[in-house]
Amino acid sequence: MASRTADAEAERKRRAILNRLKRASGQLNAVISSVENGRPCADTITQLSAASKALDRVGFLIIATSMRECIGNASTNAPQPTIDELEKLFLTLA
Repeated sequence: MASRTADAEAERKRRAILNRLKRASGQLNAVISSVENGRPCADTITQLSAASKALDRVGFLIIATSMRECIGNASTNAPQPTIDELEKLFLTLA
């Protein structure tokens, strides 16, 4: 039973990550369209900022999800990232 609950939670998180990535993809397409159509610079930068923030947020969500999985699976033989490795991942997004 606990395994099914964990699997359902992992699937929910995977869907949330995919939804955020698809939203970011749409925002990036809006940036491309803005440039192609010669939209004003301010419009393009606003869309670019939204796309950038969306990607940053999904990156943090992926890292946070991975951290939870690592903590939850600490008793398994799977290799666990070190604190330094997790810190490096976070700083990559900064």
